[in-house]
Order: sequence, then C-alpha cells, then structure tokens
Amino acid sequence: MQAARLGQRAPAAVRALYRVPDPEGRLVQTFWRSEARRGLTFRLPVGLAAGFDKNAEGVPLWAALGFGFAEVGSVTAQGGEGNPTPRAFRLPDDRALVNRLGLGNDGAEVIARRLAALERPRDFVLGVNVAKTHDPAILGRDAVEDFRLSVRPLLPHADFLVLNVSCPNTAEGKTFEEPAALDGLLAAVMAECEGQSSTVPVLVKLSPPRVLAGSVVAAYDFGCTDELVSVAIAHGVEGFVASNTAPDRDGLATRPETVAEIGRGGLSGRPLTARSTALVRRLYRLTGGALPIIGVGGVDSAESAYAKVRAGASLVELYTGLVFEGPGLPSRIGRGLLRLLDRDRLDALADAVGRDA
Repeated sequence: MQAARLGQRAPAAVRALYRVPDPEGRLVQTFWRSEARRGLTFRLPVGLAAGFDKNAEGVPLWAALGFGFAEVGSVTAQGGEGNPTPRAFRLPDDRALVNRLGLGNDGAEVIARRLAALERPRDFVLGVNVAKTHDPAILGRDAVEDFRLSVRPLLPHADFLVLNVSCPNTAEGKTFEEPAALDGLLAAVMAECEGQSSTVPVLVKLSPPRVLAGSVVAAYDFGCTDELVSVAIAHGVEGFVASNTAPDRDGLATRPETVAEIGRGGLSGRPLTARSTALVRRLYRLTGGALPIIGVGGVDSAESAYAKVRAGASLVELYTGLVFEGPGLPSRIGRGLLRLLDRDRLDALADAVGRDA
C-alpha cells in the first residue's frame, strides 16, 4: 500500500508499462443492463479482491496496473485497527497466506467521504465490500443494523456492493452464512437500497466448501449453499463472489509445526484454487448462468483465471497471487486470457463462461 500511494502519482507511466492491448474488446463484458439502468461495463475481467485496499487509498494505481475493477474494503460501520500483530503470514511452499487482520479500516463514513472526493479512473469499475463491525458484542438485530449503517453512506459511491456474510467476527465465530440469518440481513439491506432509490447491484460473498476427508477423488461439502442461493435470489441479489478465505488448513505442503505456530486465520492462495472453482461451478449450475459470478481463490496465472471462467465465473479477482507474483500479474493474466481464447478459437471471453460447468 505504501508503494501504491507512490505509484498512483504517475498513473500514466504505470499504465503504459502494464497495458493490456485488446483493440477488438474480446475481454469486455457488460452486466446488469436493463431499461432502468445502463449496466456496468468491465473493460478487463481481472479485479483486485477485497482485503487488499481496505480504505480505498490506491484506486488510481489498480486501474493503471491492468485491473478492470477493484473491490475495496471490507468496510465496517465503525472503524478499527484490526487484530494485534503479527497477523499476516506467508506460506511460500504453498503460495498461500494466512491472515487474521481483523477488518481494520477507517469506517464507513470516512471511506464514503474519500470515495466522494475520488477522481475515478476512466472505464474502471469500483465495488465496495461491506462487513459487520469487528466487535463480538454486536449480535442479532444489532448486527443487521450495523450492516445497514455501513451500506447507507457507501451506496451512492459504489458501482456494485458486496456483502461479506462469510467473515467470522464474533466471539462465537458466527457469520450470516445461514439461511435465516441471511434472510434477515438481505431484507434490511434491500430496504436501504430501495429507500435510496438505488440501482446498485448487490452481490453476496460466500465461503469455500469444505474438503471431504477420505475421498479418493476431490469431493466437497457445500453445506447450505443451495439454500443461501435461493434466499439471495428471492431478495434480488444479482451476483455472487466465490469465495472467501478458509478457516481450515486442508492440503498444505507447509510443515505442520509451522502451520500450528502461525495459529488461527483465513487461508488464501493456491490451496483454495480447486475449492473456490468448485463453488463457482456449483453457483453457475444453481443460477443457470443467469447471474454474474466473480471467482476468487488461487488466481495466480492466466490458466487459473481461465479455469474459473470456464467453470462459470464472468470475472475473477486476486489478492494472494499479487503478493507472490508481483504487480505485473493482472496484466499478464489479461494478455494470457487473449492467448487462451485464440487457442480455443473463441471470439470473446463471454463465450468461455461456463463451458466446463
């Protein structure tokens, strides 16, 4: 983030270095278009995942690096410093991270003012990710109201809104990833959107499935995903983000002693690749491909991004891949996707979405 603050002072120079040539617009996609709204056009399908730019401080640089969009946050109603350090750890042997950052951010009101003053890069889509304030005492109806207090000031400044219902930030580790809880939350959020006469699309971010132990072939427990999707669609949710980090440590090459020493936190990066892709495929099948899905988890190459697209993702996001592969990664993925489309003799990325679902 320190480098991002410096780099965005000269975005034109950075943009020239990381440009993704796509004169025919083969990577361009437009979603949520209707008689009532123009829709959102994503010039490039690679975005920055939530958690990296928590306070919306590096937006001009993300556009210059070859990202087509970014998801800032998670933003919470009340600001906070997050958990004590150390709280982020690299697992180089797995190309993975473990983090227990704790949703440290400046708070919804402050970030809303920052977004209002932001000179938005041209053709760049900005999503805002919202979560419950990191306070285990905020439960039940208070937790729903906390979400609403975040959404209220941020909604006018978001191109799309993502509800991070899968981040455990109570003492019990509870989330809104339970049908009844999600139903209550979405009722409140959609009422807030209606009250502001907002046409901003609302998406829901879900957890990765658990790996079923003892399976010869990779198999997953999707829990109540099917019910969550039904609840979300009933409330007018217009897309999904798949997926969040994982609390478990399945399938790691890192020594168990090292993993144990690190302790709790969310696992991200390459170990989540297959699991998040499986969730993308599940969501695509459940929705019949009618809603955009953003695939995130282990995206660190054009090939891993393309696998998520073919499983049903219209867009992809990355975080851990940027840490291990450096700032040139989004540009390399964009160029690589064009080569993969040529290989498969497809005219546009949209033609590849869901081919392997």
